Amino acid sequence: MASATVTPTPEVVTGTPKPGAPVNLTPAAIAKVKEIMATQEPVPEGLRIGVVGGGCSGFQYSMSFENQSGMMDKVYKFDDLKVFLDATSAMYLKDCTVDYVETLEAAGFKFENAAVKSTCGCGSSFSV
Repeated sequence: MASATVTPTPEVVTGTPKPGAPVNLTPAAIAKVKEIMATQEPVPEGLRIGVVGGGCSGFQYSMSFENQSGMMDKVYKFDDLKVFLDATSAMYLKDCTVDYVETLEAAGFKFENAAVKSTCGCGSSFSV
């Protein structure tokens, strides 16, 4: 009897994540990501949010467009926007909120992360 190979499939979580979910996006962040995605050719499948090593304090946030999820990803849906999140990043993004902020000085995505213990002077990296 031949053995079947089982490939893990990403878990899809629909709706807005409940409190305690790894990450949440504000309506402003969702709208801005959708706006940027609409200008891409071809239009990406979703947004990857993650944490990578680097920066002055040890970790940096990353955001990139993806055409498919990885085998170990969880996929969250925010108003039809798919957000891909790997298990390692999820540990560092627990209860994190991603917002899009526009001020007179600058505009960009802002991460509000309760797990952060300190940030670097320029604010682009953090430690936990």
